[in-house]
Amino acid sequence: MIMAALEKEGVELVFGFPGGAVLPLYDALYDAPLKHLLFRHEQAAVHAADGYARVTGKPGVVFATSGPGATNLVTGIANAYMDSVPLVLITGQVASPFIGTDAFQEADITGITLPITKHNYLVKSAEDLPGILAEAFYIASTGRRGPVLIDIPKDVFDQEAYFNYNKECHIPGYNPTYTGHAGQISRAVKAIRDAHRPVIFGGGGLIRSGASSALRQLAEEAQIPVILTLMGLGAYPGDGELFLGMPGMHGCVTANYALTEADLIIAAGVRFDDRVTGKLETFAQNAKIIHIDIDPAEIGKNVLIDIPIVGDVRQVLEELLRKLKPGNTAKWLKQIKTWQNKYPIPTGVTGPDSALKPQFVIRELSRLSDDNTLVATDVGQHQMWCAQHFNVRKPCSFLTSGGLGTMGYGFPAAIGARLAAPESRVICITGDGSFQMNIQELATVVNNRFDMTIALINNGYLGMVRQWQDIFFNKRYSHTALEGSPDFVKVAEAYGARAIRAVNDKEATAAVEEAFATKGPVLIDFIVEPEENVYPMVAPNRPINEIITGGEY
Repeated sequence: MIMAALEKEGVELVFGFPGGAVLPLYDALYDAPLKHLLFRHEQAAVHAADGYARVTGKPGVVFATSGPGATNLVTGIANAYMDSVPLVLITGQVASPFIGTDAFQEADITGITLPITKHNYLVKSAEDLPGILAEAFYIASTGRRGPVLIDIPKDVFDQEAYFNYNKECHIPGYNPTYTGHAGQISRAVKAIRDAHRPVIFGGGGLIRSGASSALRQLAEEAQIPVILTLMGLGAYPGDGELFLGMPGMHGCVTANYALTEADLIIAAGVRFDDRVTGKLETFAQNAKIIHIDIDPAEIGKNVLIDIPIVGDVRQVLEELLRKLKPGNTAKWLKQIKTWQNKYPIPTGVTGPDSALKPQFVIRELSRLSDDNTLVATDVGQHQMWCAQHFNVRKPCSFLTSGGLGTMGYGFPAAIGARLAAPESRVICITGDGSFQMNIQELATVVNNRFDMTIALINNGYLGMVRQWQDIFFNKRYSHTALEGSPDFVKVAEAYGARAIRAVNDKEATAAVEEAFATKGPVLIDFIVEPEENVYPMVAPNRPINEIITGGEY
C-alpha cells in the first residue's frame, strides 16, 4: 500500500534508516522501483528530505523505525515546521497490543511531535492507510506547507486490506484560502499609489508560492525597493538594482533604515520574526502595513496590520499587479542610494599579511559560482556572512535553517539539494561546530560520489555564541572554544573524500577553483581569523535602527 501510494504521489526518492519496527516496510522496498538513500543518522535523513523539498517544491519522504529512530527525527521535523517545508514522515511503532506498555523501542512519537507537525496519524488498521496517506500528502503540500507524520504499528504492516487510493481529499475544516479578498487588494493598490516611501518586505512565503516573477514585476513597475528576510533570499536577484539586502539583527544598515523610515510596507509571506523586527514597540512606527500571507494566524500575530490579505502570495501579487497604479518614489530611491553608499556591508580587512577572513571566502565562493548554483548553510556566523556576501540569484537556491536555527542542518540539506538538482553545482557552507553534528554523512556523499563542495569556515569556536560573549559578556568565553576538534582534512580523507586546506587569500581562491573542477565530494578547510565578528549587528530587543557597526563606518 505504501509503495503504491508513493508511486501515485510521484515520489521517486525516499530518505531513511531501517530498524526492527519497519522491517516489513523495508522488505517491500527491496523489490520496489523507488530509490532509497541510506543515511548514517535519522536527523540527517530528515534534513536531507527538507533540502530536497525546498528545491523541488514536492514533499520530502522519510522512513524511520520506532523509539530512538523516530525521536531522532524530532529536530528535523521542528526545523521543517518552523520554515514551512512539506515532509511526509513514516515511522514504525511497536505492535498494537504493546502500545502503552513501555515496550522495547516504544516512544509516543505522535504525542511528541504534536506541536511540531502540521498533522500526524497513528494508524490503527491497514484499511485506514490509503486514506491517511492521501491526506498526509495533501495536507503537507497545500496551504501553509509543513511536515505530516504517519506512525504505523508493526502488526499493521502485516495486515491486508482493499487498496483504494484517491488523491482528491476533502477534509472537513481544512480549506486553505488562495485568492485574496478583492476589496482588500483594492485598498492595497490605493496605499501603493499614495505612498512616498514604500518598501516590499518579503520572506519565505514568496519562495514557497513561486511568487518571484510577480515580486520582480511589482518592484520594477512601481519602483519600490525590496528587502528580503533570510528565508526569502533568492526571491529577488541579489544583484538587482532595487535590492536592499536582508534586514534585522545582522541585516544591512540600509534595509533597517528603510524599514524604519518607510511610510508603507508591503509584507509578503513574512511572519515578522523577532530577529527582523527588533523591539516591537519601535518597529516601523511611520508605516502603514499591508500583510499578505496564506496563514491567517500570522496576520496581526506580532505587529498591527492596516491592510490584511489572506491568500497565496503569488496569486495576490498577480491580482494586485492587474490593478496597480504606481506612485512617485524617485526622492525615496535617492535617499536609499545615499544610505547604500554610506553604509556598505563590512568586508573585513584582508591582505597578504592578515589572517584569512571568512567574508573573503564567501565572496570568492559567490564570485566563482554561476546562476545554477545551490547553497546550503549551517547556522552561526558563516550563515550570516553568507546571507550578506553571497549573491543569491534565484529562488529555491539558498537553503538554510531560519526559524529553528539548527546546527547540523546544512550538510545533509546539501545532499538533498544534490539529489533534487543533479545538474546544479552544490555548495555546503558550514562551520567547525555545525559540521561535527552530522559529519558522519561524509560516508553518504562518498559512497554515492555526489559532486559537492563543503566549505568549512574553521575558526575554532562556536563563533556566534562567542561573539555574543565578546559583546555582551565582557569576553568571558565560557565553553565556546572548540578544543579537541579533529584535523578535518584527515577525517575527510579517511572517509575517501578529496580535502584541501587554505590559510590565506591565494590558497582560498585556488582551493575553490580546484574544488569546483573536481568530480565527487571535496572538503575545503578554511582556517580563518578566530575572533572575527559579524557586523552590522542589532542587540536583542533593541530598535533595528540602533546598529552596532564594529567601527567600520
